[in-house]
Amino acid sequence: MPLPLVEQRLRATPESPGVYLMKDPRGTVLYVGKASVLRNRLRQYFGSPTNLPNKIRRMLGHLHDFEYIVTDSEAEALILENTLIKRYKPRYNARLKDDKTYPYLKIDLSEDFPRVYITRRVAKDGARYFGPFATSNTVRKTMDLVKRLFPYRSCTKNITGKDARPCLEYYINRCVAPCTGYASKDDYAKVIGQVVMFMDGDTGAVTRDLKVNMDRASEDLEFERAAVLRDRIKAVEKVAEEQRIKVDANPVSDMDVIALAQGSNESWVEVFFIRKGKLVGRDHFFMEGTEDDTEALVVGQFIKQFYQTAALVVPPRVVLQHEPEDAETITQLLRQIRGGAVRLVCPKRGVHRELVETVAENARQGLMQHRITWMGNNDIIQQAISDLEEELSLPLPLRRMECYDISHIQGSNTVASMVVFEDGKPKPAHYRRFKIKTVDGVDDFESMREVLRRRFKRLAAARAAEARGEGEGAGIDSFGVIPDLVLIDGGKGQLSAALEVFLELGLDDVPLASLAKENEELFVPHTPEPIILPRDSQALYLVQRIRDEAHRFAITYHRNLRSKSSLKSPIDNVSGIGPKRKRMLMRRFGTLKGIKEAAVDDLASVPGMTRSLAIRLKQTI
Repeated sequence: MPLPLVEQRLRATPESPGVYLMKDPRGTVLYVGKASVLRNRLRQYFGSPTNLPNKIRRMLGHLHDFEYIVTDSEAEALILENTLIKRYKPRYNARLKDDKTYPYLKIDLSEDFPRVYITRRVAKDGARYFGPFATSNTVRKTMDLVKRLFPYRSCTKNITGKDARPCLEYYINRCVAPCTGYASKDDYAKVIGQVVMFMDGDTGAVTRDLKVNMDRASEDLEFERAAVLRDRIKAVEKVAEEQRIKVDANPVSDMDVIALAQGSNESWVEVFFIRKGKLVGRDHFFMEGTEDDTEALVVGQFIKQFYQTAALVVPPRVVLQHEPEDAETITQLLRQIRGGAVRLVCPKRGVHRELVETVAENARQGLMQHRITWMGNNDIIQQAISDLEEELSLPLPLRRMECYDISHIQGSNTVASMVVFEDGKPKPAHYRRFKIKTVDGVDDFESMREVLRRRFKRLAAARAAEARGEGEGAGIDSFGVIPDLVLIDGGKGQLSAALEVFLELGLDDVPLASLAKENEELFVPHTPEPIILPRDSQALYLVQRIRDEAHRFAITYHRNLRSKSSLKSPIDNVSGIGPKRKRMLMRRFGTLKGIKEAAVDDLASVPGMTRSLAIRLKQTI
């Protein structure tokens, strides 16, 4: 969009709260944002990009047009922003993964003999809802626990109290059999009341109620029933002990505690649900599209989307690992949803801080286990490899993959990494790292050429010797194995640099591809259009995992070199002065400043030094 036209449109943009949508040339929504003053917020995108996050700068490279929707208030803009993110799923927004609907446990207390069942539809119908749960598996585990503790009915039959005999669940103490009249409507209502109190976290009231019934059964000489109630009390107390969370004496003991762990482009958000000082549930959720986002931005987006999309009940306190952006507006939204007071708390010390750290550690462990589980699932890995072979039309089965990445900061200490995956799993023994030797300044393309020449020249020479009958091949070390795919971190430019080296060395049978981080596009030689893997593709996750590992390995090496450089003295740059002479100089003059101020003759008089070395030292430092 021409800048004069942009300026005209910005001048016409109102100074009102609202929501804006950034679009590419095809009209696809790239990003949705909200603003208290639309004109001021939009101007930030078209001014200097230096203060914008990397992800937003990449988005601006695809921006063709924008539009906005004016709202009456910032709170209304926040609600509309979430609605549009759900509708369009913009690539550059942090968003809840698979945020369709979440399962709840529902108890309709208006029924004569209420059941406990799973639902994904929440309505203000007087029923009690408990949740949300991230997956059906989680809610079923909770339902199984409740069913083991409380004998409510799980059937769907019409209850008349006139059935001839009860089903098996009665005989294993899993139902009080209202169908036969063994339990009256009031008796059954007490069981459901216990379920509600348990789900609310009030296990003390549950055990008191059960003890009253147990004592009454004992007085009536119903010892078998009393024994069943005794066992139920023990089971509830055991669960309550496992749920117990240490909180302070603050009367507000209902809270959600939220912390997160960030991956490459997704974040694991862990939520602990605490009611009446007890942990009544915990769950995790994935936020995708979080690359380059701050923790404050991710947690803010999660709260907005979670409590509008997933949660029915907002507690009076939400305890957070990081204070979210737009905290005041988010608080107003939560108060509106709850219909009462809500506080966002980001504790710095004390019991609540310890609780946040516990949730954060669970988030870190969850993300790590998620990665390990994926890497340990051979069926998933084989499916990913098979999909990648098909997408890239590889001539041979994909067993060995090598990935290369360049790392530097403003051209200093440029390094490269080579990581190896075999059968979809890392092979650290074959990892290699390179310090770039022939490239001055920032030149990723030439750096990539140097690395690939150093990696493949021995293989090319061995092949040539073998063809002449002069050798036995390249050997079996990491440089001697022919990869089934070479993956370059970068776009078309990096791919062209790599292809140039392969042609130069005569390696025209080694498959080559590059992965552009900006849109996660795969490029292959001689094909102008990128290969777009589905966002939920296991093949995409595999290449991302390999790329991220190469980046991590390169960054680690780069940090080590920077650390060594920071400790290096200017004396180390003087040829002819090694550790021993340096030690003698420091012993004589004490500091680098003392050496600088010393005369040439004084420097030359130090044991091991000569006048020519002294002159060279003075000229260097």
